[in-house]
Amino acid sequence: MRRSDREIKNFEDIIRVMEKCDVCRLAWNDDEYPYILPLNFGMEVSDHKITLYFHGALEGKKYELIQRDKRASFEMDCSHRLVTDINDGNCTMEYESVIGRGMIEIVEEEEKYNALCTLMKHYHQEAFPFNKAVIPKTTVFKLTVESVTGKVRMKKDEK
Repeated sequence: MRRSDREIKNFEDIIRVMEKCDVCRLAWNDDEYPYILPLNFGMEVSDHKITLYFHGALEGKKYELIQRDKRASFEMDCSHRLVTDINDGNCTMEYESVIGRGMIEIVEEEEKYNALCTLMKHYHQEAFPFNKAVIPKTTVFKLTVESVTGKVRMKKDEK
């Protein structure tokens, strides 16, 4: 990372940023260009290992790409705030972000319910009683994170 002063070095701080984010962008290898997709997600953390859960329709391009190559990268960001200094003519953006990579796999049928509960927990404080009839109509997949880094840009006087 070029700006080591902005690096989030503590694992728990990286997790706190991820917990604040509401979209995770996944990127796959696709012939001539990367394929990137914004997705809702859920997260489990155990023994400094992160697993991200996603859901989608039963078929689509992402599943074709997963079949060809299980490697993927991800990015998420939050805490955006435009900071301008009219007197100096400067403008910057505050943010917190996380990037990483790992291996994706489709979740087995018997694991889907728990994975979807993990996903729902990310967006609802309370246990959300979602309609279980959607489970057979939903593909759930997970990314087992192999590496992750975090970065923060906040004005020093407002930290």
